Amino acid sequence: MYDVVVIGGGPSGATAAEDLAREGRKVAIIDRAGRIKPCGGAIPPRAVRDFNIPDSQIVARINTARMISPTLRQVDIPIEDGYVGMVDREHFDEFLRVRAADAGAERHTGTFLRIDRDSNGTHVIYRDKQTRDEVRLSTKLVIGADGARSNVAKQEVPGGDKIPYVIAYHEIIKAPGKIGSYDPARCDVIYDGKISPDFYGWVFPHGDSASVGMGTENPDVDLKQATADLRAASGLTDCETIRKEGAPIPLKPMERWDNGKDVVLAGDAAGVVAPSSGEGIFYAMVGGRVAATAAAACLASGQVKDLRIARKLFMKDHKAVFKILGAMQNAYYRSDERRERFVSLCHDIDVQKLTFEAYMNKELVKARPMAHIKIGIKNLMHLMGVIPATRA
Repeated sequence: MYDVVVIGGGPSGATAAEDLAREGRKVAIIDRAGRIKPCGGAIPPRAVRDFNIPDSQIVARINTARMISPTLRQVDIPIEDGYVGMVDREHFDEFLRVRAADAGAERHTGTFLRIDRDSNGTHVIYRDKQTRDEVRLSTKLVIGADGARSNVAKQEVPGGDKIPYVIAYHEIIKAPGKIGSYDPARCDVIYDGKISPDFYGWVFPHGDSASVGMGTENPDVDLKQATADLRAASGLTDCETIRKEGAPIPLKPMERWDNGKDVVLAGDAAGVVAPSSGEGIFYAMVGGRVAATAAAACLASGQVKDLRIARKLFMKDHKAVFKILGAMQNAYYRSDERRERFVSLCHDIDVQKLTFEAYMNKELVKARPMAHIKIGIKNLMHLMGVIPATRA
């Protein structure tokens, strides 16, 4: 009998499993080996601090972000007094799983099938990758951290089958030095309807490799062709392709994360990817941590209502940021004219400073109210068309 079975071994599930194991709980983690999620790989310094990420996992430190508009206007935003750390999910996720196992979590490799219940309790059923047999793990609680379009969420939590998402696709390539518009010390974010009509494209360096990709909700978009066009525009067509990956990215946190009995969701399964930016690693790890906190509270008290703690803790710290980013996405991603205005707004020094201060620390910056007022006024003027889209 396990205290908790964690389904999914990405950043969220691995973090939850490690936290619980370090508290002395008997934990199992089930993961499908070999799956690598398409991801730009960016993590903020706060993630490095909060989750004790060693330097060995940071494959690049980015000091500039470049925003590129539909008319190819470029705004370089320097990252002052900090950096954007880049990780490669192929190695980063496995590092987190190994760390969870070192803390005492038991690893199982296979595919989640269902949750059964009988007079003896709750049982997680999965198909073992090697033997192809069905395996049953008995447990007191379950953490569903099995990603967007989570099967745990669909089966167990109201609304789990209705999470909106974009489909992300990227290609990991062998990275050159500076070539074309590519710079190994800079992240490029491309707001262009020809690449993505409702999200964005990216070129993110990973040290010896780079992630080039895009995302969209539109099922008619040819993701591979859009990525090929993005590589061509960046001068990266002839670079060797290491691997290609695609997966959904959720766009909105679920209204409920638990089933009121024995299951709580975490990470992408709960929909916690930042709107507008699509940033997910930090929020997934936070989601895993609050799910572990809720599970530990439930085990200690015997009260299933304590499973609600996970969502409450997460939204207390991040609801405001998600709300603002969601409003930005709704306002600026709907047309190339709006995207042009968004990149124009990024010329503003206050926008640049407040954006990256908030990114580094994962909280809204309240120290400069006049800057917020200025940005708010300029934002309204752009949306109303008072300021020309091509003017900073």
